[in-house]
Amino acid sequence: MREKRSIIGFLGVLAVALAALFVTAPAQAAVQHGAAQAAPQQAAAKGGHVLVLPAAPAAVTPRSAAANPPTTSPAASRVVHVAGGSSVNCTSGSLCTAVWDPTTGDWKVFFLYNCARYSLSYWNGGGYYVDSQTGGVTSSFYGQSGNVLKRFTPDNTVYSYDWTPVWSIRNC
Repeated sequence: MREKRSIIGFLGVLAVALAALFVTAPAQAAVQHGAAQAAPQQAAAKGGHVLVLPAAPAAVTPRSAAANPPTTSPAASRVVHVAGGSSVNCTSGSLCTAVWDPTTGDWKVFFLYNCARYSLSYWNGGGYYVDSQTGGVTSSFYGQSGNVLKRFTPDNTVYSYDWTPVWSIRNC
């Protein structure tokens, strides 16, 4: 009888653990349908640019255990997670990109410093970028077939951008 209760207890704990794994919690309070996404604030910073990110992107979906974190290949020289409403300094010489990370419920900011073409994985929805590079470089966002989606030069201005169609970024 004792073994039967232990097995039932174990199965109960296992069921609760599995339920917790698959139950999702909202990453942000409900967003009204059709509400505009808040624009990030920006301010000049010595040797770079400060990017203040909003609480969450518009129409954000709840965190999911099956979600994947956004990544780059090659790896960015620096990556930080920033809570909504917080700021990050995009250091001089970097192209900084911010994408929502559904696995952590915050913004993931990539500092693209080394000259390269970065392949993107799991970059979905709206985000931001600010180009604090020096030396007159031209950066590009590319689509799935390698087509240029956007080409730009550094101006230390924060821009919002839909990362969904972007498959790679060249920062030089």
